[in-house]
Amino acid sequence: MNKDQQNIIEEQSQENLSEVLQVRRDKLAKLQEMGRDPFHQSRYDRTSNSMEIKNNFETTEGTVVKIAGRIMSKRIQGKAGFIDLQDQEGRIQCYVRLDAIGEEEYSIFSTYDIGDIIGIEGTVFKTKREEISVKASNVILLSKSLQVLPEKYHGLKDPDLRYRQRYVDLIVNPEVKEAFLIRTKALKALRSYLDERGFLEVETPILNTIAGGANAKPFITHHNTLDIPMYLRIANELYLKRLIVGGFDKVYEMGRMFRNEGMSIKHNPEYTAIELYQAYADYTDMMNITENVVAHMAKEATGSMKINYQGIEIDFTPPWKRMTMEECVKEYTGVDFSTIDTDEEALAIAKEKGIELTPGMRRGEVINAFFEEFGEDKLIQPTFITHHPVEVSPLAKRNVEDPRKTDRFEAFANRWELANAFSELNDPIDQKGRFMDQLRKKELGDDEACDMDEDFLNALEVGLPPTGGLGIGIDRVMMLLTNSASIRDVLLFPTMKPIETNQNKIEE
Repeated sequence: MNKDQQNIIEEQSQENLSEVLQVRRDKLAKLQEMGRDPFHQSRYDRTSNSMEIKNNFETTEGTVVKIAGRIMSKRIQGKAGFIDLQDQEGRIQCYVRLDAIGEEEYSIFSTYDIGDIIGIEGTVFKTKREEISVKASNVILLSKSLQVLPEKYHGLKDPDLRYRQRYVDLIVNPEVKEAFLIRTKALKALRSYLDERGFLEVETPILNTIAGGANAKPFITHHNTLDIPMYLRIANELYLKRLIVGGFDKVYEMGRMFRNEGMSIKHNPEYTAIELYQAYADYTDMMNITENVVAHMAKEATGSMKINYQGIEIDFTPPWKRMTMEECVKEYTGVDFSTIDTDEEALAIAKEKGIELTPGMRRGEVINAFFEEFGEDKLIQPTFITHHPVEVSPLAKRNVEDPRKTDRFEAFANRWELANAFSELNDPIDQKGRFMDQLRKKELGDDEACDMDEDFLNALEVGLPPTGGLGIGIDRVMMLLTNSASIRDVLLFPTMKPIETNQNKIEE
């Protein structure tokens, strides 16, 4: 088939679709002329849903129910017809007869289209084929669908269109809805786990005057009244630690974070994360919380601490494996950084191993680069990587035995970072030095480096008790729990580039 033939077929398909859409509008106009405008219906009193009827057939058989939902299939056979009605809980067959609802109503019912939303009152029964159904005594159109749903067997398969029209995706692909039900169960389990252990859920600002708390590119906006730039938060860490200073011992916040960076199967510009902080605790306490809460989420949402992700079994059962970053690098490269003390030695071995060097790179940053290049992709089963270099951990407390390292960990599974935690740096003098180092990196061209936060330094001077902090990337955990290949599959409305249409083009 050449391009011209393909264009002709596409034009004909578009013409046919336009005709179908016009027919639906004509049906709506006729109903409105009859005084039967479906959009005038403001409510419908349901007594049951599809799952309740099916699961409790022994008690519902013969009873009158009122259900509502969307027509997903329709089979008219003379004076009787069958439809499949879909509600939030599933589908149920409905049997509509002319002699049961009257000739006029049956004539109108016969014009209803797949996708229309209707209410049905009727009696629960079982057909000769043993299918639990509802025999209608009254049918009412509650909303007219003016678009055409994807047909039954091919469905909505194009990923781009599925993400753009999630409302259609949820209608025609039931497994999509199941993924989001699992997400809801997991989030409830996460909150209940923390609530039961005395953590207080709080809310902190999303609009910030400083992009702090992490190394990332922010989204920048402008406040007109104050005439200052403002930033969508890249993390809520610094505000939550202020609350620990203020006397709250255990706090957490779950919500959207925003990073103006690349998009991939693991990255979306806005995503959900949880951060929690506990006074008088350290990074080992955060390790215990991490492995136990993720295992709890898996068990409550899927029924097991073991999940199958894209053909690989991942076992979240505690305890998880623990390795220092230097141990991991040594295991997978043979390079032992405990014997490499200077920046010059580290840079030389990095060059030898093909590590990309950046201006001002130091020993700790080289170790981190080695880990990201050679170690991260080996971590399939849940693993804690601990004791990150100070140079890449601006908010973590130094390790007492080796001040070049920090009391920090990252949790990995399926090669992905799922969580980041540390014993919080509460020395205001050291913290100011770390901020100064971040400003040096920014001057060298690192646009992800942290800004100086003077008010946070003031809070540390007031006094932050020994504190453990933890952040978990919720969406990546959900990808694993729902066996989803892309982060877009666990976000109801992922970020998409707008489609250019005649309506949004600006005339020259």
